Amino acid sequence: MLVAAVPSFLATLVEAVEALTIVLAVGLTRGWRSALIGVAAALVTLAIIVGVFGSAIVMFVPIDLLRLVVGGFLIIFGLQWLTKAILRAAGIRAKHDEEAIYQREVAGLEGAPTAHVQGMDWIAFTVAFKGVLLEGMEVAFIVVTFGASAGDLGSAAVGAALAAILVTIVGITLHRPLARVPENGLKFAVGILLVTFGTFWAGEGIGIDWPAEDLAIIALAVAYAAAALAAIWLLRSRAPSANLAATRTTEG
Repeated sequence: MLVAAVPSFLATLVEAVEALTIVLAVGLTRGWRSALIGVAAALVTLAIIVGVFGSAIVMFVPIDLLRLVVGGFLIIFGLQWLTKAILRAAGIRAKHDEEAIYQREVAGLEGAPTAHVQGMDWIAFTVAFKGVLLEGMEVAFIVVTFGASAGDLGSAAVGAALAAILVTIVGITLHRPLARVPENGLKFAVGILLVTFGTFWAGEGIGIDWPAEDLAIIALAVAYAAAALAAIWLLRSRAPSANLAATRTTEG
């Protein structure tokens, strides 16, 4: 149960914070009715995607092939999250600033023309729908892949739903972007989980008999985390030298 629920919960937490920023900007700037209808439409779309594709995969794809394909995708997907987290932790890439993103969204929406048709603000609807749908697609992918590979699509969906509800409640209570959520730390943890389970399931898919069976997951996670932390340390130690060399080149 936890194998499917925890990664889905953490991934949804990250994406829900980003979606909340967009929805708050839309709701406070253009009005809540159209924004919330857009959110509801996006959530229904995501639920259909998870239900249809998740059930189809579980019912029709052989488990070994499923784990091989899913494992490969999870490794690629996880490395993308992990790379971003490493670069941000090392100071090479700017960290996600929800407050700045919120201000940009508000400025853009305030300058947008009025588009009311029969009481519906279609700009508000479209921005909210697109924001939730795009952020939710990554979550849908993780929910479907983890749920299908673990044979527990329900737990993966519940984990995602709990994270979305938690972020929604906090967002409603604070009525502001969740700028203090350690998004990069969460992205780092999710990246480790995705790469770990991707390696484990892909290995099972090609017939690897892992030592200690499921306990190998812990060893893989520790190994990947150690490698990622080492990469952060190396990048931080080289960053001053790289900046100095760049400064000298510019001055020359």
